[in-house]
Amino acid sequence: MPTRRDCLALAATTGALAALPTRLFAADEGPLLTRPIPASGEQLPIIGLGSSSTFSQAAGQDDLDAVRGVLAKMLELGGRVFDTAPAYGASEALAGKIVKEIDSKHQIFWATKLNVAGWGGRTADPKAARAQVGASFDRLGRDKIDLIQVHNVADLATQFPILREFKEQGRVRYIGTTSTFKGQYDVLERFMRTEPCDFIGIDYSVDNLSAEERILPLAQERKIAVLGYMPTGRTRLFQRVKGQEVPAWAHEFGAQSWAQFFLKFAASHPAMTVVTPATSRPEHMIDNMGAAHGRLPNDAERKRMVEFIAKLPA
Repeated sequence: MPTRRDCLALAATTGALAALPTRLFAADEGPLLTRPIPASGEQLPIIGLGSSSTFSQAAGQDDLDAVRGVLAKMLELGGRVFDTAPAYGASEALAGKIVKEIDSKHQIFWATKLNVAGWGGRTADPKAARAQVGASFDRLGRDKIDLIQVHNVADLATQFPILREFKEQGRVRYIGTTSTFKGQYDVLERFMRTEPCDFIGIDYSVDNLSAEERILPLAQERKIAVLGYMPTGRTRLFQRVKGQEVPAWAHEFGAQSWAQFFLKFAASHPAMTVVTPATSRPEHMIDNMGAAHGRLPNDAERKRMVEFIAKLPA
């Protein structure tokens, strides 16, 4: 049960959020854009929330207001997908606490990860893997988790069958794996071709198109949903466009800010299901959700976006 202090903090956060303009930097036309999960047809809003980077920093500082504010604003604006991992410091634990307070209807699509093998090809301990999944259930306080993925293709031979067990038991709705390293793409591709997975998570942005070569087309072929990671290259793309105005032609597809420019590009690939940028600031969550309104860029506009960014100093 939330304490009196938690309730007072929630009330204060709600009041602060009410003062923010709902459509800050957002395109006003059209409904929220969604994409289906191929395995089920379930529709998800194309913009969600990640919990690495700035979100993880706020969680690590036990900044309840920041975490509560950004999650509440995502829900208010129709967003659902929250992507986290035990490896992201305090992110999963703190977000789980907040979600218990603000999401009584279980609207949030909770996506987390499994990795007790660490990095570098080590073998996972099955007992420790099951314990880590159990800890994720405890943090969220639900009997069922929407999605768990093996983090960065770590020891898939051990860890993915464990996720399959949880799915067969009805405790996990969807399973898959992730990779944000091009050097792992061969492993990811083999996995996608041989294992019945529902989701993958992959790094993809207007200046990082490597996934277009084989991974995204294969996801379409195999009918695998895709979570898009690092659509702004963390801060790399914002640094690259510093001092530049969003080109007027980008307004034609509703990109009113650089965040919307980058997110609309990533979301417009036909293989992409949900793009999950990380933030700990409600005003940035509002801006990000604006990318889920209006329309997405077409092929010619996507090419123009890539060329525009490529001409800027790296």
